[in-house]
Amino acid sequence: MNRTQEKLLVAGLCGIVITAAAAFAIQPATAAGYDVDQMARVSNVARWDVLNVRKWPASYSQKVGALKPGAQVWVERCIEVEASADWCLVDGNYTRGWVNARYLTPGADWDV
Repeated sequence: MNRTQEKLLVAGLCGIVITAAAAFAIQPATAAGYDVDQMARVSNVARWDVLNVRKWPASYSQKVGALKPGAQVWVERCIEVEASADWCLVDGNYTRGWVNARYLTPGADWDV
């Protein structure tokens, strides 16, 4: 093995270690939480705006979809994030991901 191949191998292994460490750092945040298992409605969003759905429970996370105000979603579980907002894992309108809990109204609280 020549010097170039060694450098390439070391760089590749470092990349794998960094990727694994980042995945491990994110995973505990999504593992903690409490089950909700109920319907909710998107609320507190201007009628011309949408609620962004995120891949992970963080405002800087990748956007995977959007929900219109009043949209009904199934809330699988929610987590409490220290020094931040609570986040809920939702599924609705062919979109699954995390939303800020302050924009959800549980089904039991709906005015009919």
